[in-house]
Amino acid sequence: MAVLALDGSNPDVSLLYDINGLAHSAPSWFDRAVEFLGQYGITLALVVTVLACWLAVRRRGSVRDSVSAVAGLIWAPLAAGAALLVNVPVRRFVARPRPSVDHKDLDVLVSGHHGFAFVSSQATLAMAIGVGLFVVHRTYGLAAIGLAVVEGFTQVYVGVHYPTDVIGGFALGTAVALLLTPVAMALLTPLASALAASRAGRLVRSRRSGALETAGTADGGEEGDGEDGLREAGPLPADTRELGVGDPRPDDTNLAA
Repeated sequence: MAVLALDGSNPDVSLLYDINGLAHSAPSWFDRAVEFLGQYGITLALVVTVLACWLAVRRRGSVRDSVSAVAGLIWAPLAAGAALLVNVPVRRFVARPRPSVDHKDLDVLVSGHHGFAFVSSQATLAMAIGVGLFVVHRTYGLAAIGLAVVEGFTQVYVGVHYPTDVIGGFALGTAVALLLTPVAMALLTPLASALAASRAGRLVRSRRSGALETAGTADGGEEGDGEDGLREAGPLPADTRELGVGDPRPDDTNLAA
């Protein structure tokens, strides 16, 4: 792969020069902004997206829906970690040098990147989180996938990765997040169910949702009491005892439900 990168007619190299060449004509403040996005900004945005998705799924559907969704949210960052672990032997096997090693005329905006290039760890991490969120909630998942695409662009723009390094990272992050989802959900759903039935139940189900469910049962002639909204909604252990990945999915925007 390193040999192919030396060929100036290679589309991978041509696209690298096209994207990195934008840095030559862009103002310095824009270069600094792209550099910040690639190193810190996109990661912070992904954290905010995960938190926003968590707040949304805690108020959506039934307790069963919330438990499945929170289990999927827990898996999203774990999937990113798993993908990065898989990337370690991949990088050593491919052993592709950084673009600046073979192309000295590149405008490298970020220093300190001396390891192998394929695949991009940043692109892998961002896409794994994006795909993990998409399984839980389409809207937030698409937003996170969009952030992952921006992350990949920044890595080529600053001159530390070839475009195929980024594409490989997207593929690796997607594969790990999707292929391991059934196993992860089988392990994490009981954990989320136990959280829902504990004093930390608000991490899975908001008080507001519990109050709404209580109002619904009161209209039907049943009474609920207690200070915690989760307990007002009814006995959670019975409602979450036998959760599974194959449960019905009544909400289009909550795919884990």
